[in-house]
Amino acid sequence: MLTLPLPLTAYVVLLALIHLRVLLPPELENWTIDVFGFIPKRYDSSLVNLPFDGGSGAKVWTFVTYSLLHANLTHLAFNVLWLLPFGSALARRFGAVRFFVFLAVTAAAGALAHLVTHEHAVVPMIGASASVSGAMAAAIRFAFVRGSFLSFNRSDADTAAKVPALPLLQALRDRRIVGFLAVWFALNIIFGVGAIGVEGESAGVAWEAHIGGFFAGLLLFALFDPVPRVRSDAADASSQDITDGI
Repeated sequence: MLTLPLPLTAYVVLLALIHLRVLLPPELENWTIDVFGFIPKRYDSSLVNLPFDGGSGAKVWTFVTYSLLHANLTHLAFNVLWLLPFGSALARRFGAVRFFVFLAVTAAAGALAHLVTHEHAVVPMIGASASVSGAMAAAIRFAFVRGSFLSFNRSDADTAAKVPALPLLQALRDRRIVGFLAVWFALNIIFGVGAIGVEGESAGVAWEAHIGGFFAGLLLFALFDPVPRVRSDAADASSQDITDGI
């Protein structure tokens, strides 16, 4: 924890503090999940007269707040462990404000994907998996570039996190990135590991939310990235150098 960038450390501490809600009386903990968890049924127009805890405001804030809640310690630990390498790279590259906004945007994208595919679901979705997936997608935009984290010419972490990123189309021509994407999508579709409903093991896994967050991170990365883009010809050379070295 002492070597993590401050924004990521603050985010992990926030998740841990929020998880202390499990110490609340059961009725109050359930109320917290109902108010801050993402419930697709809340947006069902046929239920306009049926009240939900949180009122109209919950239709807005739950697009993000669900990502701060976790079903149990294992769920929290799993998401944090996946976030540490990718979130560390992004926090160093983006800085605190961009990093937190990015996590919120990818969480919202995950919630939207879950809403579209589970419009009548009544089980609240919770978990930071959509944001973790978005961080993972964003990190691969620069992790394979020479001088970054997966390069043999790696320098210190701050320098490695700020190498120019590959243009998206160029990145999608890199066989290593395509392979990473294929494995990631296969694992999520087959196992659906990550964000779960509050019913624990009996609840379905919201793997569509992971994919929503992942696509948001991959496609919106450039809007957050403060590092100037690498030229296409330079990207070709960098990618070739790394491939040859491997």
